[in-house]
Amino acid sequence: MKDSKFNFSDLVELFFVFFKIGAVTFGGGYAMLPMLERELAEKRSWTTKETMLDYYAIGQSTPGIIAVNVATFIGFNKAGVIGALVATAGIVTPSIIIITVIARFIGNFSQIQWVQKALAGINVAVAALLTKSVWDFSRKAVKNLWGLFLLLAAFVAMYRFDVASVMVIAVSAFLGIAASFVAARKTAQRIPATENASSTKKAQSQETTPQTEKAQEEHL
Repeated sequence: MKDSKFNFSDLVELFFVFFKIGAVTFGGGYAMLPMLERELAEKRSWTTKETMLDYYAIGQSTPGIIAVNVATFIGFNKAGVIGALVATAGIVTPSIIIITVIARFIGNFSQIQWVQKALAGINVAVAALLTKSVWDFSRKAVKNLWGLFLLLAAFVAMYRFDVASVMVIAVSAFLGIAASFVAARKTAQRIPATENASSTKKAQSQETTPQTEKAQEEHL
């Protein structure tokens, strides 16, 4: 729900929080996940980890970079359209500055030896961040055997048979909707059975009560 009570200082904080995230993270949206969770869910309680997972799922199915989409969602949730624009500007500004400086002042940037060594170290750190992100995603998304089956099936389909990720997402969405309908139908079938059992028990209790009262009177 959007916060209707915000002021300029809130927008400044929103901008600089995402500016900091964009300035110190490498490897794209997945590598940003641990910092996004720490800054937004744990430190500031602007959202929850479960909601972050939903934002990531939606961000992957909408145009644009995942981390930028998440920033837009959080900003809109905090301060409406203005908050969305401010948060988006905050997370993309560091990249714009860095890329502009590199393009303007340094030629053949990737050929510089110390840059290559730095990127080699960064790649290892990004791999660790991605591994943690995958593990966190799995723990939150896989809640039963059905979810585990979908996870393994999707992995095999993409890794072994080179199925397009769009197809995997579409089929998974269809199966998730179908599973929810089946679960809802089973729940609807159990409710009448529970009500019938309750009614039968109540009727038996009403029949037993007069007999108990009569037995008590005879005893007296």
